[in-house]
Amino acid sequence: MSLFGGRREADAPRAGAVPAPAGGAARSEGSAPEQRIAQDAGGHVAAATRTGGSVANIGKSIVFKGDLTGDEDLQIEGQVEGGIQLANHVLTIGQTGRAQAQLYAKAVVVVGHVTGNITATERVVLEATASVEGDIHTPKLVIAEGAVLNGAVEMTKAQPDSAKSLARAASGTPPTAAPPATPPAKG
Repeated sequence: MSLFGGRREADAPRAGAVPAPAGGAARSEGSAPEQRIAQDAGGHVAAATRTGGSVANIGKSIVFKGDLTGDEDLQIEGQVEGGIQLANHVLTIGQTGRAQAQLYAKAVVVVGHVTGNITATERVVLEATASVEGDIHTPKLVIAEGAVLNGAVEMTKAQPDSAKSLARAASGTPPTAAPPATPPAKG
């Protein structure tokens, strides 16, 4: 700061920089798209973003009934009833978000409330304020202390083709399981 309350040149944002969300780092326009889950200073997931890409937002006052599909990350702060399918993107149910839906995405971050099953081909993160009433199918699951989960959890191996996994989950076809190992014969 200068003596008169103005910014020093070093304090001014770089040209082309995008302001960071709370707790995140600024990014430059034109940077290569890269998936990340931003964390605030306390280590909590602040928002799921795709650097260099866009995040669609369903605001607090929006109520949507039906099926949602898309080709970008989505943050829900309002209410959604139906199904959400984002095969290669991050779905975030925000603090005020309420989803009564079947969720299918690359990654799902829940800060608010979900009633319905969640299928993610990469990971599911339940923050301390999260409440989930339904089953979770994912290769990686992070549950913060205080989160509520009432449902079954199926940990599966990450699949290289997320579309096949999502299509199988949408059709209700259970994943193929390996046959149980037979114990060695006693001799």
